[in-house]
Amino acid sequence: MAGWSFAFIIFIIAIALLFDFVNGMNDAANSVATIVATRVLSPWMAVLWAAFFNFVAAFFFGVHVATTIGKGIIDSAVVNPSMILAALLGAVTWSYVCTHLGFPISVSHALIGGLVGTALVKNGFGALIVSGLLKVFLFIFIAPLLGMALGYLYMIILYWIVRRHSVRTVDRWFRKLQLVSAALYSLGHGTNDAQKTMGVIAMLLFSTGRLGRTFHVPLWIILSCHFAIAMGTLAGGWKVIETLGMKITKLKPVHGFSAETAAATSILFSSVIGAPVSTTHTITGSILGVGATTRFRDIRWDLAYRIVWAWILTIPGSAVLSMVFWWAISMIRLSS
Repeated sequence: MAGWSFAFIIFIIAIALLFDFVNGMNDAANSVATIVATRVLSPWMAVLWAAFFNFVAAFFFGVHVATTIGKGIIDSAVVNPSMILAALLGAVTWSYVCTHLGFPISVSHALIGGLVGTALVKNGFGALIVSGLLKVFLFIFIAPLLGMALGYLYMIILYWIVRRHSVRTVDRWFRKLQLVSAALYSLGHGTNDAQKTMGVIAMLLFSTGRLGRTFHVPLWIILSCHFAIAMGTLAGGWKVIETLGMKITKLKPVHGFSAETAAATSILFSSVIGAPVSTTHTITGSILGVGATTRFRDIRWDLAYRIVWAWILTIPGSAVLSMVFWWAISMIRLSS
């Protein structure tokens, strides 16, 4: 593995953890958007709550998603550190710009787009693993639709359960229950999203012979990735919180509980089967499903439409950016 210095490997790991931090800023904000919008917790207390459960998710549900990312998207035989660096830079750039503009895009798909872009420019379509990419593309649609369906179903069930109780009583119950649902969602987010960075770091070490002969995810990678995503959550992402929690539809605690529980169910199911889903897609679909139980015209469909376009453009956009970074890194290496 000549040509790849230890310092260069450490630098790429640092960029990967930066990506995880940006992920926390963008996606983990989704886990507190509803609890802030319903005023169950203040924004600061909400991000503390989410960050804690993002981190403790390290001790649950295994590393199935990390394995999918590490050896199920592109052929590990063609991977080298420059590819991973270019993919990360493309994903971080795309995610930062979208977060700054207030678009809750899929950071997961930005990373996958980055990997695909560098693999294509280096080795062509033969470097892609079709079965892994098919799983990703299927869950682009399955995750939000499942979240929407569950959000609608949970809301209907809860309406029936509380139909004979006063609005004030229901509100008091679900202000407490929403703490549980927000914690569940943050567990799901940490379980699925932190594992994507784990997979990239493990892929980097495996491709350079520093992980041994068998692909696995060491404990230090697991803990560092969960710590980075938790710190990103603490850093905020307030524009995304405002977009999801306060602009799509009006929420009460019972709505927030249903949306978070529905999203958590979908994400944890996906994590167990190793599907790297977009937690942003899932929580947005859940909020739309919950909103649909009141009045469709109360939902900001125009905003949802713009968010969907941001999702659609993420994989090709981050892929193109990563190709540019790959070219720049290649030129630097040739000139050095």
